[in-house]
Amino acid sequence: MLFSRGKPWALWYRFFGAIMVGMSSLPKALPQVDQVSSPALLIYPDRVRDNIRIMLEIAGDADRLRPHVKTHKLAEMVRMQMKAGIGKFKCATLAEAVMLGKENAGDILLAIQPVGPEITRYAQLAKAFPDAMFSVVVDDAEIIRQLNRSCAEESIRLGTFLDINVGMNRTGVLPGPEAIARYKLLHEMPFLDVRGLHVYDGHIFGLDVDARTKRVDKAFAPVRELIFRLEQFGFFPPQIVAGGSSSFPVHARREGVELSPGTTLLWDFKNLDHLTDLPFNCAALLLTRVVSKPAPQYVCFDLGHKAVASEMPHPRVRLIGLEDVEYVGHSEEHLVAKTDRWDDIRVGDAYLGIPNHICPTVALYDHVHIVENDRVTKRWKVAARYRLDTKIETMKPQKAQKTQNE
Repeated sequence: MLFSRGKPWALWYRFFGAIMVGMSSLPKALPQVDQVSSPALLIYPDRVRDNIRIMLEIAGDADRLRPHVKTHKLAEMVRMQMKAGIGKFKCATLAEAVMLGKENAGDILLAIQPVGPEITRYAQLAKAFPDAMFSVVVDDAEIIRQLNRSCAEESIRLGTFLDINVGMNRTGVLPGPEAIARYKLLHEMPFLDVRGLHVYDGHIFGLDVDARTKRVDKAFAPVRELIFRLEQFGFFPPQIVAGGSSSFPVHARREGVELSPGTTLLWDFKNLDHLTDLPFNCAALLLTRVVSKPAPQYVCFDLGHKAVASEMPHPRVRLIGLEDVEYVGHSEEHLVAKTDRWDDIRVGDAYLGIPNHICPTVALYDHVHIVENDRVTKRWKVAARYRLDTKIETMKPQKAQKTQNE
């Protein structure tokens, strides 16, 4: 295997990773898209399968993986991972949890603390899919009590992971006395099963492998101390769910840690540029066309805010073949670029683009187009794009369907 606990993965990829990424990360040609309206999102299943294989090689065992589905929100990609032996998943919304339940996933973790009506709805959701193990991350004492009451009302049990703040300062409790108190409180709740700790370090990101590794290890050190203190109080966290895509290979070397990358399935140019030690392929590309040439050097594409994630500064997309353009305007439907190649570009020309951030880009589309053998062969519905805002009614898991490309 390329990776295993104890193997010098960083050293290996420092020499070969960038070469592999440069050779395999992008398609060689524009697929046949004459009948595909733009803007559109194209998915390459063969590249997804390669990324799943690499994830398994890094983890060393499918049972160590708990991939995040927020990146793709696609039932077909859940099936692809399950076919590879992956049975545990992480999600960010109730809609994603419903999708996982319908696909007969065996272990589902909601990685955001539920509040308001989401508390009762998640308990109802767990009751609707009794064959799956549902869990949730928590960090607030009152939410823990509310969650326990909702489980009692629904006559079900939920697994819980205490969310630990290791420096991102987004969610979680600091790994000290307050975390111990929350962990003790969880054990006092009769309808909650304490499964362990959730440790997300998404703030650690960078090009230098050694520096990133040191930062991940430094952030995880207080978690080790917390585990030691919990053992002294008679507790032992049975499971640790740690990291995201950036820290995935670092945590893979730890014994007894579950790994939850997400972007690794589709990849984007932010990761392509900054995580050169990881050989994942860009498996999702945007299709855009030139809609106008309003003045010399200025070209307008049909790739507005509604078609590509726009929460970060430009470049928000990297157009293949036009990597050196300067983006000068972006609105709801239009993306304006300035280029010295203006004379070579025609209105109607089609281009592929790599999004800067793939996760929120997927959420902008209700379906994706599937590319196989340089042809668009079918469409997949982005099943978990919606927001679940009504009471969970009784629903039965559907029998898993095979995708046409399997």
